[in-house]
Amino acid sequence: MFDREIIEELDRWAKRSNRKPLILRGARQVGKTTAVEIFSKKFEQYIYLNLDIRSESRIFQRGYDIDQLVQAIFLEKNKAISSGKLLIFIDEIQNSPEAVSMLRYFYESKSTRYYHVIAAGSLLESLISKNINIPVGRVEYLYMKPLNFREYLNAIENIPSLDILKQMPFPDFAHEKLLKDFYQYTLIGGMPEVVKTYKKDRDIAGLRTVYESLLTSYLDDVEKYARNNTIANVIRHAIENSFYSAAKRISFEGFGHSKYRSREMSEALKIIEKAMLIYLMYPTTAVNIPIEPDNKKSPRLHILDTGLINYFAGLQKELFGTRDLDSFCEGKIAEHIVGQELMAESQSIIKKVGFWVREKKQSSAQVDYVIPFNDYLIPIEVKKGKAGRLRSLHEYIDRAPHNYAVRVYSGKLSIDTVKTIRGKKYFLLNLPFYLVGKINDYLDWFLQKI
Repeated sequence: MFDREIIEELDRWAKRSNRKPLILRGARQVGKTTAVEIFSKKFEQYIYLNLDIRSESRIFQRGYDIDQLVQAIFLEKNKAISSGKLLIFIDEIQNSPEAVSMLRYFYESKSTRYYHVIAAGSLLESLISKNINIPVGRVEYLYMKPLNFREYLNAIENIPSLDILKQMPFPDFAHEKLLKDFYQYTLIGGMPEVVKTYKKDRDIAGLRTVYESLLTSYLDDVEKYARNNTIANVIRHAIENSFYSAAKRISFEGFGHSKYRSREMSEALKIIEKAMLIYLMYPTTAVNIPIEPDNKKSPRLHILDTGLINYFAGLQKELFGTRDLDSFCEGKIAEHIVGQELMAESQSIIKKVGFWVREKKQSSAQVDYVIPFNDYLIPIEVKKGKAGRLRSLHEYIDRAPHNYAVRVYSGKLSIDTVKTIRGKKYFLLNLPFYLVGKINDYLDWFLQKI
C-alpha cells in the first residue's frame, strides 16, 4: 500500500461541516479501495461493506429506515456503535440500487448527518443510465485515476527525484536524471498493481502477467456493461483494438479494421468510456474559456493508462531505453502520456482538458491540448524542434486574446520570446516532460517571469 494524492482531497472533504456522502469514481484497479483503506487510519471506527458479498448487499434490500440500516450494518460487522469518528465505506455499490438510493438519507437524517460515508464501484458508470438513480444534490464526487509521475516516484521510493521535483524552478543539473525517470514511468505506466510488482522485482519483462490480468478483468466485465451478446462482442473488439489508436483521432465507422457500423461502435466505445477505460476527447475551435467541445467532429482516443498501451500495442521493447520520446511512435506516446498527466491534475469529474482545431474545413491546424488557466485558454504542443516550426500553435496564438503558450518536450525548462508567421509576439514556456504534472505551478511562475 502506498500513499495517493487523492487522500489529501479526502482529508479536505472529511473536514467540511457541510460534506455529503462521497462517490469515488474511477476504472477498475486504479486503487480506490486501497486509498480508502489508507484514509480509514484517520478514524476511530471504520466499517467496510463489499456489496459483492450477498449478506452485506441484502442489508440494503430489507426496506430499513436510515437508523435501522445503520444498526443492521454494525450488527452484520459485529461492532458496537460508539461516539468516535466514523467512516463507512460501501464498495461495489453498483450491485445495489437500494444502497445508492440510501446515500441521500445519510445526508438528510440528523442522526447520520455527521457520519463520513464513501461509496465506490468499478461498474457504476456503465450502470447509472440503466437502473440506478443517483440522489442528485445529496452526494458529491471525486474521480480517481492511475498514479501520476509524482505518485510513481513515491511508490517506488525514488525520494531523491521526488524531492528535486518539488524545487521551483527546477534545477538544470537534475534534468537528465528526471527525464530518465519519466521515460521509465512512461514505459511502465501508473496502474497500481503494475507499479507495486515493478517496485518489488525491478523486472519489466516480469510485468507481463499483471498487464494480461488487467486486460482479462476488463474483458470479463463486458457482459455486465452490455445490453446483449451482440453489443458485448462489439465492446470486446473495441477494448482490444483501442490500444492501437491511442492519441489518434478516430472514426466510429469500421473502427479497428472491422465491419461494425458507426452506430454500434459508437455505443460500444461510449460504454467503455463510462467504465472509464477510455476517454473520447472532442476538439474545440474556441480560443477563450470555457472549453466547448465540438461533438460533430471526430474525437481523439485516450486510454486509461499509457503503460497498458505500450504492452498491448507491442511497443515496450522499442520504447525501452529510448532517448527520444518526442519522436517515438510519431510522437503519439509522448502526446498520450502528457494528456494522462494533464488529466490527472484534477480529481473533478468535469474534464478540463481538450485539443484545438481550426474552424475552417480545409485547415489541418491542430494544437495537442488546451487547458483553462486563470482567464486564459492556454495552448500546449508536445513537440521538439525550433519554436518557429510550431505552425499550429502560431495559428492558435494569432486568434487568441492573449500571447501565452506551452511547448512540452525533452529539453530543459526555459522561456522563449517568439513571433508567429503573421508577426504576433508571444511568450513560449518550454516545459520538460517531467514537469507537466506541475503545470499550474509553472504557469504561475511563467506569467510572473514575463
